[in-house]
Amino acid sequence: MEFLLISLACLILLLGILWRPFFKQYSHNSTTDDVDMKLREQTNIDLYHEHKKEIERDYADGGIDEENYQFLLAELDNTLLQDIENNQSEAESVQSQGSEKLLSIVWPVSLSLFILIFAFAVYQNQGTFEKLTQMPPQDSQHQAMSSEEAQQQRHQQAIAYIKELQEHLEKEPQDSEAWYNLGQAYISVADFDAAIAAVDEVIKIEGEHADLVGVKAQASYYRNNQQIDEQVQQYIDKALALDPQDPSTNILLGMHNFIETNYQQAIKHWQLVIDANKPGVNIEALKEAIAEANKRSGMPSSMQAEVAGPKLSINVELSTNIAQELANGNDKVVFVYAIPTDGRRMPLAAVKLMASDLPKVVVLNNQQAMTPESNLSSVERVHVYAVVSNQGGAGIKPGDFKGELLDLDVNNTDTIKLRIDKLVE
Repeated sequence: MEFLLISLACLILLLGILWRPFFKQYSHNSTTDDVDMKLREQTNIDLYHEHKKEIERDYADGGIDEENYQFLLAELDNTLLQDIENNQSEAESVQSQGSEKLLSIVWPVSLSLFILIFAFAVYQNQGTFEKLTQMPPQDSQHQAMSSEEAQQQRHQQAIAYIKELQEHLEKEPQDSEAWYNLGQAYISVADFDAAIAAVDEVIKIEGEHADLVGVKAQASYYRNNQQIDEQVQQYIDKALALDPQDPSTNILLGMHNFIETNYQQAIKHWQLVIDANKPGVNIEALKEAIAEANKRSGMPSSMQAEVAGPKLSINVELSTNIAQELANGNDKVVFVYAIPTDGRRMPLAAVKLMASDLPKVVVLNNQQAMTPESNLSSVERVHVYAVVSNQGGAGIKPGDFKGELLDLDVNNTDTIKLRIDKLVE
């Protein structure tokens, strides 16, 4: 209703602006050209009204009946017409001027009719204010359809990419990179069994590495409706045993803990990936995820999660002869980790770095735990190992160099020197 009143007011204002020049001109002409004629006409009209009042007074007093009353009125009207005819010459002059005015009125009348008809047509076409402001139902349906079409298009592109990779692998079955890409493509179309099979082909060609086992863990996790069952946990344990800082596995654990609202545990896994700073990892996205986890847990986004519990500071260095030997070859991966003294082999905390980084002080704490239950706080004493891996995998194997600290108190606050000085045979 308010919209209708505003529209009507605007229409009236527009018509007023349109007619104003005409009324101004009409008023000016009336006061200059028609004065004499109007004076004579006014005199005749005044006499007419006086005679008419006399007749009406006689009729009211009963001096004349209805028939005579109507007759006298008719005669009075005829008299007035005769008086007007007596001024015919002046009337013709006025009529001529009136014709000019009639011509001048054509344009405001035409424009007024056009505006009214146009406004009515627009209103009929577009409807009321509610119809003007309301989004048509088909728009939201169109947007939903567009989203579905985009998703379907991406799915079709992934299927086409899978077919290309399959055709390529028929010709080049030993192309491990193609097998890896095929596994990722299968994950994108939710064919998780095929993804695991493709990664197994990569493992046959390149051997078992943490990032490959991590992909299998991811595929199994999604196949199991984002639940960590026994099979998924086996893949996770194996990947972390090969590389405690494996990005795919830690990102998976971070996401799972985030979904389960274990925000601090999620932050721990994501921060581990950030600290490792490995190529191919979207560090900015992980920082945003950590900020969101801090926000949901009630912590300011600028604060890092405080790591409670024991902190072992280990100054890791190479012996002179090993440093010289490594200087002549490629840079090697170094694992520094702590395990329980009770015979279990799963690390309670682990850090991965390169031989070129040494000497370096490494801090082992609960943030580097494999699982929330198995960390430095869960034991009193540990064995600490530093291993230069010859093949790049975790564990101690022949050909590696190692150093060790046995039966170490986890609450030791001193910086302890650990020298890598032994060849594993």
